Amino acid sequence: MDAASCCRVFSTQRCRFPLRRLAAPPWSQPFGTESSGGLSAASISKRRSRGPVMAAKKAQQGAKQEDGKYKHTVDLPKTTFGLRANSVVREPELQKLWEENQVLKRVSERNTGATFVLHDGPPYANGDLHMGHALNKILKDIINRYKLLQNHKVSFVPGWDCHGLPIELKVLKSMDKETLGALTPIKLRQKAAKFAKATVEAQMKSFKRYGVWADWGNPYLTLSPEYEAAQLEVFGQMVMKGYIYRGRKPVHWSPSSRTALAEAELEYSENHVSRSIYAAFKITNPSKSGMLDEFLPNVSLVIWTTTPWTIPANAAVAVNPELAYAVAEVQSVFLSESTSGGKQKRVGSVLSSEKGKLFVIVASDLVTTLESKWGVKLVVQKSFPGSALEHCRYVHPVNGNECSVVLGGDYITTESGTGLVHTAPGHGQEDYITGLKYGLPIISPVDDEGNFTAEAGQFSGLSVLGAGNAAVVKYLDEQYSLILEEPYKHKYPYDWRSKEPTIFRATEQWFASVDGFRNAAMDAITQVAWVPSQAENRIVAMTSSRSDWCISRQRTWGVPIPVFYHVDSQEPLITEETIEHIKAIVSKKGSDAWWYMTTEELLPDKYRDKASEYHKGTDTMDVWFDSAKRDGLKFPADIYLEGSDQHRGWFQSSLLTSIATTGKAPYSTVITHGFVLDEKGFKMSKSIGNVVDPEKLIVGGKDQREEPTYGADVLRLWVSSVDYTGDVLIGPQILRQMSDMYRKLRGTMRFLLSNLHDWKPDNSVPYSDLPKIDKYALFQLETVVTSMKDSYENYQFFKVYQMLQRFAIVGLSNFYLDVAKDRLYVGGRVSFTRKSCQTVLTAHLLYLVRAIAPIMPHLAEDVWQNLPFQYTLQDGSPAKFVFDLKWPEKNEEWLSVPKDDVDFLGIILELRSEVNKILENARTGKLIGSSLDAKVYIHAESSDTALKLKELSSASNDADSLHRLFITSQVEVLDTLNEETTSSVSYTGKFSDARTGDIWIGVTRADGAKCERCWNYTRDVGSFHDHPTLCARCYGVIDLQPQPAAAAAVS
Repeated sequence: MDAASCCRVFSTQRCRFPLRRLAAPPWSQPFGTESSGGLSAASISKRRSRGPVMAAKKAQQGAKQEDGKYKHTVDLPKTTFGLRANSVVREPELQKLWEENQVLKRVSERNTGATFVLHDGPPYANGDLHMGHALNKILKDIINRYKLLQNHKVSFVPGWDCHGLPIELKVLKSMDKETLGALTPIKLRQKAAKFAKATVEAQMKSFKRYGVWADWGNPYLTLSPEYEAAQLEVFGQMVMKGYIYRGRKPVHWSPSSRTALAEAELEYSENHVSRSIYAAFKITNPSKSGMLDEFLPNVSLVIWTTTPWTIPANAAVAVNPELAYAVAEVQSVFLSESTSGGKQKRVGSVLSSEKGKLFVIVASDLVTTLESKWGVKLVVQKSFPGSALEHCRYVHPVNGNECSVVLGGDYITTESGTGLVHTAPGHGQEDYITGLKYGLPIISPVDDEGNFTAEAGQFSGLSVLGAGNAAVVKYLDEQYSLILEEPYKHKYPYDWRSKEPTIFRATEQWFASVDGFRNAAMDAITQVAWVPSQAENRIVAMTSSRSDWCISRQRTWGVPIPVFYHVDSQEPLITEETIEHIKAIVSKKGSDAWWYMTTEELLPDKYRDKASEYHKGTDTMDVWFDSAKRDGLKFPADIYLEGSDQHRGWFQSSLLTSIATTGKAPYSTVITHGFVLDEKGFKMSKSIGNVVDPEKLIVGGKDQREEPTYGADVLRLWVSSVDYTGDVLIGPQILRQMSDMYRKLRGTMRFLLSNLHDWKPDNSVPYSDLPKIDKYALFQLETVVTSMKDSYENYQFFKVYQMLQRFAIVGLSNFYLDVAKDRLYVGGRVSFTRKSCQTVLTAHLLYLVRAIAPIMPHLAEDVWQNLPFQYTLQDGSPAKFVFDLKWPEKNEEWLSVPKDDVDFLGIILELRSEVNKILENARTGKLIGSSLDAKVYIHAESSDTALKLKELSSASNDADSLHRLFITSQVEVLDTLNEETTSSVSYTGKFSDARTGDIWIGVTRADGAKCERCWNYTRDVGSFHDHPTLCARCYGVIDLQPQPAAAAAVS
């Protein structure tokens, strides 16, 4: 039977009424409604709150004992473990306990298994933590803590990305104009380093409060000299292998940040609106004699672009040689609001003028679409393949030069546009590649701030994303080149820091050539385990299609690219000697040395006499290059775990640098998680007011009603509950559910602790002697914990959460712990059934405390520190902390319960649910008060079922008796069912199951008198002269019950 089946068997969710109201014996209430799984007080009848236990408790506290002389003989649950977590106080206390005793270090060193390394992807040291950080670090901590329980030596070194534009911008924004005016590169770097280190301290404090274990005393910071030197070593290795080069090619450029950007530094807006245009470029010289002669001089190529500002840099028009193209005559112009004066579209002068015939060349498949969009009638005059247009010449619409038609690739389609692509090699990747093929000039008349340069002529000084764009459109219209202008909403890249749009711009940059090791990287990807599995498709797609990696940045705060340039020729000087010399300097003085030392000091002896001929470069390395290196760790690391956006970021940069330098992937397994959204599925935003702050979630806000204190373990429980492989939701309602789950689980653990207050390992009952119901409980426990282990191993923590919820809270509390109370409280302290029950409770406590420890370490440790007995490890030493334990070994004996017994006891639990429904009807009809007032009759049509039921009803041990399982005073299994019987029973029902056949159920008042001590009805009450109000069981145990210590009961 699998864990899910076990949980279903234990579950009582099929019942439509509150079981505890009906079934709870009078001693359950003092322990609190949360003690057995946190069932709500509303589900328990007030009449259940009185009884021997409450009176016993009052007597222990000094109250006058007016009646009931047997209260002191009831075994009250006792524990120092609090019902409430008091997480604001208790969690920091436990964290201090771990730190003072160096528990992580000590346990890891003592473990004898293999070293386990989860390499921490460094967050940016540029601000407060958010829920994404919490999700990430807690997932890592759950894995690390589980690995500790699995006897691994765990090494988790936390890291921080301390360089880059996010930190530089934070520092710059904090300065006034006067300070900015006097700012030097070295001063900026000093301020940035100070800011980064302060942020690291703040973030580290928050991570610790989440309960994350790490080597906090020795984090890796990308600004440390040793880290920077290691980074320069990687760079040098790639230079020597020929993977690093300098070139002029288009890159993503951020005008707002004035630097080149990598793909991973972009975020794409779905709501960007561009000024798209259709423009006509007039043909002057057809490629093949006579093909277009009949249409000259009125035939034009029509292009469509969403970046009109790139038209001045046009070097060609590209067509797809495989597509069919047509010459179409523009015959009729249907002026409408949408095409003549509407806000959505504007017709260009070329359509509204009366300058004679107009012929346009477009893809044949798009003629009908363009008719509708332009508001014209297009009559096809001639068709031909795209290859026939190669080398046609046209007039550049801005500078008047002649340009050529070229053949592009399959990026030219008929999904949009015209099938002809305006090609500017200085402003597009496909354009650049096509330009290389034809030797086209790389024109990019745009400066660092995104303004046209003098090379753009009349547009000089205008912003390409603003006035310059509009000016180009206006000029094309004046030159009768504009056919139509319309807004176009589409996906567009933005700078992830400034949140401003970017452009493609050709500049001199340093690149890592991915082509040199792409195949090796693709092979390595297949050797890595990807969680979820579809993540492999994503990294494959991004790695196989990525262009060369632009690693240079035009910023100050970063690791310098160690290159010198010749003063006259600007030729770079970068050799093994120069890199090694700079690396040695940086390892001692840090990368600031590049800025404050002279060129002569930075050059090795071999080049020092020529220092005056060179100057230092000012570019810094891409921060993704920073975080891709980590020395001193197991290689490859066992796991990398980050957000799904890191397929184009850290996962990829780490892979590429590792493959380039070692030929191997840096990780064995990669786990990705989604983004954190609010509980309605929306992105969190301060302006909307839907942000969940992890700090406030843990310690609470000023208004406790709006922002209650939950503690770190509730946050961690939420992390375990979500399927992190996709986007996850969090909000007030979800947190209330998590808090309720935590409260109930704490109640279950408290029940176990409090009923083992007098437990000693010597009291343990051998497995072979245990009652069937106890063996069944251990079978369930072993099955579920084995399944939990599988889920931990597969990093499916949400399944662990679900099993905890179904087993420890619903199934365990609503059945086993419920029926156990009779044995525990009134069965007699030294009785066999109480000891057997405590044996099982001990197993559950020791198993569950380990099962919850990776997810809720504070709760687990709190349980362990309140353990009422000493637990000894295999080496004879006491387990002082919960993580001194190991994950329980599989217990085959507990799984040896015969299948028939397992199946039948499962049926009994389902039958119990049906019995409870009838008992509830009887209570509603005022036949009974509690379930102990009842007697249950059962008749099974199947003789085999009847025999098994009789065996339980007459069990040799009290624990297996049916009336104990149903929590009633009596159960009678009827051999036959006649009309006399059925007519005398007012409350009946039927249980039907293919395995048992129909089972008739009837409920009447119990026979006999009510025992004053246990409240069970029996015929032997009154049989004992000295104790006339007791049943035989209670009479046999009262003289063996010692007086309990005063004020020891659970409150």
